[in-house]
Parts: sequence; C-alpha cells; structure tokens
Amino acid sequence: MPTKPLDIADFRLLQVFAAIVEAGGFAAAEVSLNLSLSTISSHMKTLERRLGLTLCRRGRAGFALTEAGEAVYAEARQLISASEGFSARVSGLRDRLAGPVRLGILDAIITDPASRLPEALAIFAARAPEAEIRLISRPPDELLRDVSAKALDAALGSFPRIALGLDYIDIYSERHNFYCGVDHPLFTAPDAQIDYEEVRRHRLIGRTYWGTRDLKAFGGLRVGATVSTMESEAMLILSGAFLGYLPVHYAARWVEAGQMRPVAPRRFGYAAQFQLAYQANRLEVPRIAALVEALQAVHAPKGGQGQI
Repeated sequence: MPTKPLDIADFRLLQVFAAIVEAGGFAAAEVSLNLSLSTISSHMKTLERRLGLTLCRRGRAGFALTEAGEAVYAEARQLISASEGFSARVSGLRDRLAGPVRLGILDAIITDPASRLPEALAIFAARAPEAEIRLISRPPDELLRDVSAKALDAALGSFPRIALGLDYIDIYSERHNFYCGVDHPLFTAPDAQIDYEEVRRHRLIGRTYWGTRDLKAFGGLRVGATVSTMESEAMLILSGAFLGYLPVHYAARWVEAGQMRPVAPRRFGYAAQFQLAYQANRLEVPRIAALVEALQAVHAPKGGQGQI
C-alpha cells in the first residue's frame, strides 16, 4: 500500500479494482462502472503503480487475480464496506432509506410461483424510493462467499452448506425432479422399472456448487458432465445423453412440449429449501432491513408475519 495515507483518488482506484473483481474482468465491469475499457485499464495501471504490485493478469486465459491482488481486494472490500456503512449510518440519521442494496439471487427462479421476489421488490421500491436495488445472479456457493465478504448485503437461494457468521431465514421451498430428454433410453420406460441400479447405468449431470451431493443417493454414479447454471443442465438433458435435476417450474415448458420427462418423481424428487442469508449487523442499515422485511412479509404464511 502507499507509504502515505490514502487520499480520495486512491480510494476511487480501489473502488474500480473491487468492481472489476466482482464483475469478473475488465470488460464485464464497463456497465457497472459506466467507464470505457481504456479508462478502466488506465485506472488499474495507475493503482498498480501506486501500490508497486501486480494485482491481476488478463489475456486469452481470462481474468485472474495474483496472490497480491487477492490480498489487496480483501483489504479494499473492508475499506469500501466501512465507507458504505458510514454513509448508511449518516443516511439513517436523516431518516432516509437511500443508497445501494445488493441482493444476490440464483438463476432461473423467475418461473417459480413460490418465489414472490418481484412483489417484495415492489414493496421495497415503494418504501425506499431513494434506494438503488442491485440484483446479482451467482451460484449459491459464490453468494455465500460474497455475503460473508460484505460484497452482497443478503442472498436468496438454496445453499449447499452453511457459512459460519451468517444468519438464515427460511423463505420458501422449491421442488426438484430428475429428468431425461425425449431421445434418452429411459424416456419411454415406466417409472416402476426405473430404480437406482438402472439410473447408475447412465451418464448423470453434477452441479459444481453441489459437488455430487444431490446425486449421492445413486452411489457409484457416472458423472458425465458438470454445470454451474440451470440453463446448462437443461441443454444437456435435452441432448438425450444425460440425466439430471431441474426445478419443476423451470422444466415445465419442455415437459409440456414433450421434450423432457421427470423420471420416477416420487422416488427421486426432493424439495430444496430457499433461505435468505445475511450478516445480522447489516440489518443496522435501514434500507437493508427494509428489503429483508419485504421478503419476509410476502413469503410469510397467511395469517402470520415473518420475524427478523
């Protein structure tokens, strides 16, 4: 870090660097920063010169942080979070729900009738017209990582593990079934004839963020492909060469079109609990608390209200 105290220009450079890391690269950060690629590149060169460190590498292999870059990002994130916390507290003193609120979500939830996220966002927008809502879609393990690092204020998803230091609120349940495409050998097989042993003979799809936990019941499985999004899994299932899990609401369009079918849903189906993950002290920020309250309110059982 610079030998002299950080000034406003240094802080701005660190903000640019953090935005690049969180977007996954220089080009991906253009929209969030509202800066040209050449300007972003110039800012990064200036920051690296000021610090005397190489923070990242980019090229044909893609964007990657150096070891020094990872350390500087962690420090920058803490500094930025502290600054945002200060701004939030000042806004709170003025009784205004102003500033950004960063909510992480999973992909492919918009077709789930159990998810009432649009309704919650409408309630929040009406209550906090000066707040800026930032929706970020990422795999569940990355959502938990970013909530822990305070790069996100909260995350809504079904999580493969529990991250220490976070609080969780049950929001709703999502049903998953095991699917095959119309060209798969099991498509015409009766459910009664499809058991675990039969499934083990075929190529299965694993999700990178779940490892093989959603497939462990099959034992001795052949993971023939891995994915990080529902869309990728659907494409592999539709190929007719793979079996895999999808949310029932997401698969419905292909099931109705006769391109996909659930395989023995009573035997292989399961319910995934969706939760809201956050750091308890973030609720001290009024606008973040308001969003959490809106999400709880719309998903609360009829006749009752959720509690923070």
